[in-house]
Amino acid sequence: MNPKTNMLKLIVIWYCSLLGLYSAVAQTDTSTLKAQIALGINSPSSNGFVQGFKGKSVNFPTVSLGLQYMFKPVLGAKLDYGFSRISNEAAFNDFKLNYSRLNLQLVYDASRILPLSNRIGTFLHAGPGFTMVNPLGNYGNNDVSFLNTMGGIEFHYGISDRLTLYLDGSYIFGFGKAFNPVSTGFGAFNGNLLTVTFGASISLSGCYFCGD
Repeated sequence: MNPKTNMLKLIVIWYCSLLGLYSAVAQTDTSTLKAQIALGINSPSSNGFVQGFKGKSVNFPTVSLGLQYMFKPVLGAKLDYGFSRISNEAAFNDFKLNYSRLNLQLVYDASRILPLSNRIGTFLHAGPGFTMVNPLGNYGNNDVSFLNTMGGIEFHYGISDRLTLYLDGSYIFGFGKAFNPVSTGFGAFNGNLLTVTFGASISLSGCYFCGD
């Protein structure tokens, strides 16, 4: 089946899950169910490009959309979608590509281990996923997809009962195959990606600071 079709189905399932979980936990505390959105930058590994191509060390934008559900006080899971644009370093061949991923991750609330203040929380997350890379322009036929796994850390600051702002640093390990022939890698990417994003976490249930 077409990878784009698979990704579309996963996104539809994600939104259906959001509606179902919202109905189920609408009356629980805010730490149970959250929607997240973030914007930031990315840095691709140089070994993910074929000779003659290299991405900028810092690219904009990276966008992340996520749904997080905590099934225990310190342990939960989240399904999140990420989009990144990568373009060429000035001295190399011109290209632009879209990097998309969908990951299912475990989430651990490390705030009790790393206590900073009542309104600052620390979360660790990690899990497997699927990556799609879509080159643009002259290299539009060199689409590639592969499995990934990622890990990261988030620092949250509470603004209100239902809203926290957070900074996230994540590293995505790609399990892409070598480009063979090399021409299939023109304008494409099969390496690892570092992302740094700043975003908002919006509670879909209860009162986040009721226990303070």
